[in-house]
Amino acid sequence: MTSVAPQIQTPGDEPVDFRLIEERAASVGHLFRERVAATPDAVAFQYAKVGAAADGSDEWVTATWSEVRDAVHEIGAGLVALGVGPEERVALASSTRYEWALADLGVMVAGAVTTTIYPTTIDDDVAFILGDSQSKVVFAEDADQVAKLRRIANSVPGVGKVVTFDPEAATGEDDWVISLDALMALGRSALERTPGLIDERIDALTPDRLATIIYTSGTTGRPKGVRLLHKSWTYEAAAVDAISVLREDDLQYLWLPLAHVFGKLLLTLPLQIGFPTAIDGRIDKIVDNLAVVKPTFMGAAPRIFEKAYNRVNMMMEEEGGVKLKLFRWATGVGREVSLLREQGKAPSGLLGFQHSLADKLVLSKVRERFGGRVRLFISGSAALNQDVARWFDSVGMLVGEGYGLTESSAATTVNRTSAYSYGTVGWPLPGTEIKVAEDGELLLRGDGIMDGYHNNPEATAEVLDADGWFHTGDIGEVNERGFFKITDRKKDLFKTSGGKYVAPSIIESTFKGLCPYVSQFVVHGADRNFVSALVTLDPEAIQGWADANGMGGKSYAEIVSSDEAHAMVQGYVDELNSGLNRWETIKKFTILDHDLTVDSGELTPSLKLKRKVVSERYKDMLDAHYAGA
Repeated sequence: MTSVAPQIQTPGDEPVDFRLIEERAASVGHLFRERVAATPDAVAFQYAKVGAAADGSDEWVTATWSEVRDAVHEIGAGLVALGVGPEERVALASSTRYEWALADLGVMVAGAVTTTIYPTTIDDDVAFILGDSQSKVVFAEDADQVAKLRRIANSVPGVGKVVTFDPEAATGEDDWVISLDALMALGRSALERTPGLIDERIDALTPDRLATIIYTSGTTGRPKGVRLLHKSWTYEAAAVDAISVLREDDLQYLWLPLAHVFGKLLLTLPLQIGFPTAIDGRIDKIVDNLAVVKPTFMGAAPRIFEKAYNRVNMMMEEEGGVKLKLFRWATGVGREVSLLREQGKAPSGLLGFQHSLADKLVLSKVRERFGGRVRLFISGSAALNQDVARWFDSVGMLVGEGYGLTESSAATTVNRTSAYSYGTVGWPLPGTEIKVAEDGELLLRGDGIMDGYHNNPEATAEVLDADGWFHTGDIGEVNERGFFKITDRKKDLFKTSGGKYVAPSIIESTFKGLCPYVSQFVVHGADRNFVSALVTLDPEAIQGWADANGMGGKSYAEIVSSDEAHAMVQGYVDELNSGLNRWETIKKFTILDHDLTVDSGELTPSLKLKRKVVSERYKDMLDAHYAGA
């Protein structure tokens, strides 16, 4: 293991309520029980019944904490009735929806362990995850997930029952698949026989009991199962509560995949803090839902912020004239105010007057597109371009970028609402220790760190040392105010044939802040004599550009393969190159005739680039950049 520098912790002048961490609940089950007891009649969740309203639109339904408790206890008791014992595994294969939250809490109060599976996971990997975790029961979202499980049934003999959220999918000649309603009916019968069943299971839970196994997509070989204990989740929730970033009167909008550690954390925080959550995993409905739900905060991946930033700016470019000039003036004033706020100052005099006017005429109207009440976005899972983040702050919606991994139960560092620095991932959570190794790698220690990789002691030994330090594989640095900045993944850094190191994610993030039409920008150049890139253009954004450039009505492939599109991208690449070191500049690029997607396996469900997959899939195109060089 590499040698390390002195550890760095949260700045001492930050107000932190350490009692919340020291006196936190023993388990997620205890945390849920305490939340129900504290606010039984408060709204816990809002969720959409698709097309249920009289006009055919979605109908949003609410559920109180006591109503959630009744459903969760029935699910938990139903699992016990199926023979699920303490710390035995129950898998969840579903997109983000209300039933996912109920099922996960049902697993927690039954004393069992949730194993998460993305609904897009291929058959072979699902079979591996279920077998490796030894899952006894699987919650399956719909007929597609049930069909997948039936295809691999012979490979997973340990799965005794499949519970589907879709009653119509609970069909077949056998009783291997049952509906969620049927499971809850089993639970009601069990609770009638043993009223204290769930409380007994919760009482038996301890901080060091296993709560969750989340399988990460490995760059090579099989996924690795990250073992997270109950104390990891209760620590994360208490630590976030202790820094007062979120409040009980907040309203969360949750769309992130709950199979992802960030989504799972955002599902745990309400148990600690008490705010309600509007839950809907349909990515294409995010903007529409924000206007309806009117949340005060939301967690998201950088791609969501990039798309929203580009969409608003392109709409104003299309408006042109006085409206465009007013928009640019207002956001310029907002940027000046944002720079002051970052320093802990407030605008006064002429700037204060200009900002009030800009807010009334323009900035408040931009916020209305996001529901009008957002006070905080949290960005995670990949680097967010700081110009994009700054723009959101300029219109009055703070983006607090954070950092963490599956192995650290999501949050390790985060910018606060009271202290933040754009381009950084903030301060560590209280109770988490961080060391910076001599080679710049970040090392972490604390209750949020995983117990190890499931059934994989060799992989565990590679990243967890004898003193409990987790070696992240991320390169970072810390400034004089204690704010951390992640410069790249250690494995993603590459060296050109000229011996110069290049950090691709920084270049990629910078380009996304420059070009409003880009979707993905993939930097390449390991052991090559120069750096090149693969580019994809956003299908929605490029259509507006095409209309304005005489290509309206043409297909996406025709537009992006045109000389005009290449010249447009080249202009932004030139602008990018002007701010890079000579050895980092993009000498050649190819625009793909299609975007990268989750379904194609080129992006993770949290919209993070699968760099190795893309590099291998488009090897011929990348090689062509260097032919004859």
